[in-house]
Amino acid sequence: MDFPNRKPNRLPDFDYSTPGAYFISICVKGKKCQLGHIVGGGAFDAPQMKLTTAGKVVEKYILSGNYIPGVYVDKYVIMPNHIHMILFVNATASNGTSKAPSPTNAVIPHFVSTFKRFCHRDLGELFFQRSYHDHVIRGDADYLKIWEYIDSNPALWKEDCFYEEGQL
Repeated sequence: MDFPNRKPNRLPDFDYSTPGAYFISICVKGKKCQLGHIVGGGAFDAPQMKLTTAGKVVEKYILSGNYIPGVYVDKYVIMPNHIHMILFVNATASNGTSKAPSPTNAVIPHFVSTFKRFCHRDLGELFFQRSYHDHVIRGDADYLKIWEYIDSNPALWKEDCFYEEGQL
């Protein structure tokens, strides 16, 4: 049986331990709305997330992201079935990283893998999809565009490509 060719989701020949900023998106397995739901959005309140127990576990590990030295979460949003983060990697993180040609042992994949493993352990199941989306942030304009996207994500939930009718 022929399987469709998957598009590679990493930049070829890019060292993911290079200091800089990275935009990361991680989806819940099956894109199920298990992290919470959007509340508010009326005349006097902005839309925001009301986290479930699973969402609170995920937030705990986003906020305690000090498990990988030299990497910190600059901005994040937890949505009903996915999360977005801006991660910064500084020179400290890149000094001890393997220079293998594959980015498998690089800082960003290591951060995501560790983050997922801690969440899976606390939640008692493989909660997130196997892969994730990453984007190397290339300059101030790119950074500000992504920052705004993260900030406005709850307000734009119904237009989101991950939106599911009848969430929680």
